[in-house]
Amino acid sequence: MPKKRRFSTEQIIMKLREAEVLIAQGYAVPEVARQLGVSKQTYYRWRQEYGGLDTTQAKKLRELEQENGRLKTLVADLSLDNAILKEVLSKK
Repeated sequence: MPKKRRFSTEQIIMKLREAEVLIAQGYAVPEVARQLGVSKQTYYRWRQEYGGLDTTQAKKLRELEQENGRLKTLVADLSLDNAILKEVLSKK
């Protein structure tokens, strides 16, 4: 089983720009995906997610996603604490 490669957001955006150039030169999407070293499906997923972004926007997106994850964890912890406190108070 081949090792799964992971690309940073900046690398994905650079590959999408390269793909745009190749497509403008007349290459078909399957050939472009092959030259990028990804599947056609991955190319389309990347284009849908990162298509209109530049690198600064991608960095901001990544920071916001990380912050969102931290906030979700915080809310889950607080909700659990709240439920525990309610349970303790109801037993008294």
